[in-house]
Amino acid sequence: MGKITRLPVDLANQIAAGEVVERPASVVKELVENAIDAGARRLVIHIELGGKKQVRVEDDGEGMGPEDARLALERHATSKITRAEDLAAIRTMGFRGEALPSIASVSHFVLRTRARGEQSGTEIRVNGGAIASVREIGAPEGTAVEVNDLFYNLPARRKFLKSDAGESAQVSRVVTQLALAHPDVGFTLTSAARTVLQCPPAASLRDRLYQIYGERADLMEVRKDAGGMRLTGFVAALAEQGPTRGPQHIFINRRIIKDRTIAHAIIDAYSQASIKERSPEVHLFIEMPPDALDVNVHPTKAEVRFRDQSHVHEVVRRAFMDALGQSGAPQLQLRPEVPSAPQPVTATLPGVLGGGSYPSRWIPEAVRLKPDATELEIGTQHLAPEHSAQHPAPQHLSTQHPPADIKPMIPLGQFRDTFIIAVDADGIAIIDQHVAHERVLFERVMERLTEGRLESQRLLVPMVLDLAPSAHQALVGRAGELERLGFEIETFGAASVKVGAVPALLNAEDCAKALLALAEDLEGLDRGAQVQDALQRIAATTACHAAVKANYPLTYEKMTHILDELRATAYSTVCPHGRPVMLRLTRREIEKNFDRI
Repeated sequence: MGKITRLPVDLANQIAAGEVVERPASVVKELVENAIDAGARRLVIHIELGGKKQVRVEDDGEGMGPEDARLALERHATSKITRAEDLAAIRTMGFRGEALPSIASVSHFVLRTRARGEQSGTEIRVNGGAIASVREIGAPEGTAVEVNDLFYNLPARRKFLKSDAGESAQVSRVVTQLALAHPDVGFTLTSAARTVLQCPPAASLRDRLYQIYGERADLMEVRKDAGGMRLTGFVAALAEQGPTRGPQHIFINRRIIKDRTIAHAIIDAYSQASIKERSPEVHLFIEMPPDALDVNVHPTKAEVRFRDQSHVHEVVRRAFMDALGQSGAPQLQLRPEVPSAPQPVTATLPGVLGGGSYPSRWIPEAVRLKPDATELEIGTQHLAPEHSAQHPAPQHLSTQHPPADIKPMIPLGQFRDTFIIAVDADGIAIIDQHVAHERVLFERVMERLTEGRLESQRLLVPMVLDLAPSAHQALVGRAGELERLGFEIETFGAASVKVGAVPALLNAEDCAKALLALAEDLEGLDRGAQVQDALQRIAATTACHAAVKANYPLTYEKMTHILDELRATAYSTVCPHGRPVMLRLTRREIEKNFDRI
C-alpha cells in the first residue's frame, strides 16, 4: 500500500481555510467585500467577544436565489469570473469563490438571503463545512451571514487568537479601511451593545474622513494624474508629524493593499524634506487599469504585483513631493500682491513701522543681495558671523521680483532675540529664526549638491580631532560624501582625523562641533544606506551649525530676508531634523478670542 493518500474533503477545506480566514477581522473583510460586490449600499456589522463568538454581516444588496445560495457554499463557485482571461481584468473585490466555504468549514455558519423581487428567502445552516439544513424563510431583500464559534473545530488555531479587545480592534481597523474605500456605502459596526462606528453614505472621501476622524486641518490633499494612474487622497503635513507611526491606508482600485514599492515611495518623498525618520499618516487611493497589476498573488489579496513597478514608484513619489511642497501654504508660502513701487525701510529698531503703513516685503535697493555677496549677506552686513564672504551667492538667489501673486510676511520684531514675530493677512506667526534659517540652508546645500559639490576653504593649520573609535570610523568611512560637502578628512592615527578643508559657509569655531555632530549622525546610519541618505544627514547637520543661532539679534532687513528665503523653499514648515518652523495664530482665532465672531 502506498504512503500517499487523498485527504478527506472536510480536512482539505479546513487547511485551505487557514489561508483565507486568519482571524475574525478576515471574516468581516471577506463578507463585507462580497456584500459590496452584490451592490449593497448599507451594511450592518455586529461582533461578540471580538468576533470569536459571533460575526454577523447584514446588507441590502441584490441577494441570492435558492440555487445560487447553495452553490455559493461550494469551493471555487463564483459569479465574478468565468475564464482565465478574466483574471487580467478584475474589477470586483472577490473572485476566487473561496471565502464562504472556507468560513463555513471552521464555524457554525448561517446564511439567510432573498433576491430582489422574490417572495421568499433561503436559509442554509452549515456546521464545520457540512450542510445541516436548507429551508425557505421570510427575509428582507439582501443577505445576512452569521458566523458563530469561529475555529470551534480547530482548537490549535483558536488558541492563537488575541484577547477580545485585541480582536475587536482588528475588526474596527478593517471596517474603517473598508468605509474609507467605499464612501458611498453606509457602515455601522457594533460590538456587544456598543456602537463602534457609524457612517451614513457620504458624498466624497473628504466627508467620509470627517465622519471617521473629525476635523483634520493637518491633512493635505494629494491629487495627481500621470501615466495612466490617478492618485487622490490625504497625507499628514510635515509640521504635524512626530516620531510615532500614523495609520497608513493604501487602496488600489478600492482594494486595501500593503505594498513595499508604494511604502518606499512615500518614505522617499518625506525624506526629501526631512532626515527625521517618519511613518506618516496616509490615506491614498490609486486608480489604474486592471491589466496593469496582478491581484491574484496573495491568499487574502492583501498584496499586488505591478506590471511596471518603477513607474508606480515614481508617480507616487512625485505626487507626495508635490503635496508636501504645498504643506506650508497656510503658514508661510503666501501669495499676495506686490506693491507697485518698493517703499524705503528705515533700519531702526525691529518692528518700528514708519508712516503708519506696512513697508514693502522687498528689500530696498541698498540692501538687496549683490551678485558678489555671500549667500546670506545683505548690503555690507552679514546675517550671522558664521558665514564666510568667500562663499559666492547661488544663481537662483536673484534680485528680481518673484511672481506678483506672493503676499508679504511682515516682520514686527524679535522675542528674546530667538523668535521672529510676523504678520500677514491671515494672522500672526512666531518663527524660530534658527530653524527657519536651517531649512533655507539645507535646501540650498542639497540644490548645489545636485550640481556637483559645495565650495570649501582650506585651513591654514589643519585641524586634528580626537574621536571615539566608532565616531572615527563613521567619518573616515564617509569621507567621499563629506568631500562633496566641502570637508577634506583623512585618518590621523587610530582615533584621530585630520581636517584640511571645511565648507565655506562654516567658520572655524563651528567646524569641530559640526564634525562631532556629523560623526554622531553617521554612526546611527546603516552602513548599506545609499549615498543620498548619507548626504542628506550631512547636509542637515552642516546647515544646522551654519544657521543663525538663538539669542542673536537681527535687524529688520535680516528678518525680512529670512522670511523671503523661507517662502522660496519647497518645505517651509519643518526643519530637516523635523522641528516645526513656526506657530500660528490665525485671524479667525484672534477674532474669536475677542468675541468678534
